[in-house]
Amino acid sequence: MAFDLESLTEATSGAIGALVSTSILYPLDTCKTKYQAEVRAHHQQKYRNTADVLWEAIANGQFLSLYQGLGTKNLQSFISQFIYFYGYSFFKRLYLKKTGNKTIGTKANLIVGVAAGACTVIITQPLDTASSRMQTSKFGKSKGLWKLLSESSLSEAFDALGISLLLTTNPSIQYTAFDQLKQRLLKRQLKEKTSTNSSPKALSAFSAFVLGAVAKCIATFMTYPAIRCKITIQAADLDDNNETEEAESKKQKTVSGALYTIWKREGLLGFYKGIEAQILKTVLSSALLLMIKEKISKTTWVLLLALRRYLFMTQTRLKSA
Repeated sequence: MAFDLESLTEATSGAIGALVSTSILYPLDTCKTKYQAEVRAHHQQKYRNTADVLWEAIANGQFLSLYQGLGTKNLQSFISQFIYFYGYSFFKRLYLKKTGNKTIGTKANLIVGVAAGACTVIITQPLDTASSRMQTSKFGKSKGLWKLLSESSLSEAFDALGISLLLTTNPSIQYTAFDQLKQRLLKRQLKEKTSTNSSPKALSAFSAFVLGAVAKCIATFMTYPAIRCKITIQAADLDDNNETEEAESKKQKTVSGALYTIWKREGLLGFYKGIEAQILKTVLSSALLLMIKEKISKTTWVLLLALRRYLFMTQTRLKSA
């Protein structure tokens, strides 16, 4: 039971951390996504950088439109992080139990992370696609979640699923790097504490923030071309001016079409368009998530333990009645 409870604690604290970080950074996420979704020749581009998206919203008096799709994104973030952290913790403890090891190696950690990520993607892909389309819609013209899902076919709801599965290496690289850095830091802190034999149980908020930022920066740079292609595929269908642009838009809805379009219109550097904003957003988001998770894990554990005891006592009373 302790095994399941500990996994549940990891999942709950991780999901809450994701919810908070997503809400705080959502305007930046919207600007980043709209900029990444634009695939045009350099002289035809509407946005020169991510800041242009922000200025457009402010100039048109539509700053609140930067929050369009926030509810869907929060729902997707909460569910995906809960499933990921639960799966990651579950598979990790299962591995340690089966092998009898006290720690998990880098390779095994990567495999565990990918397995947890794959489960997460398959379940939450429709929400991910819907939130991307809301963010890339014209300001003030975003459709609601249920309308988007009802208008989409099953295949459209799972747009870019293959790339999303490939991107499961992103969080696995991130959390593997974070765990390894965390263990080394805690061991170093333990050596410095010569007056006690106990190991620090949790990182400080600042340490968790820095380690989370470094880990996510590495993972983002390695997987960014796939991230750009995914957003291009999932982007909302905007009003096309002619049949040629409409045909090009349809081609972008496939992996090969997205790759070809980006290469043709923007060249090799196009695969890294917007990487500065992506790194800024994902690093801040992941660092905040891990920092919040580290700080509330103990509280979550105590609350879940108290809830389990309450339910056990209630069940015992009902049986004895």
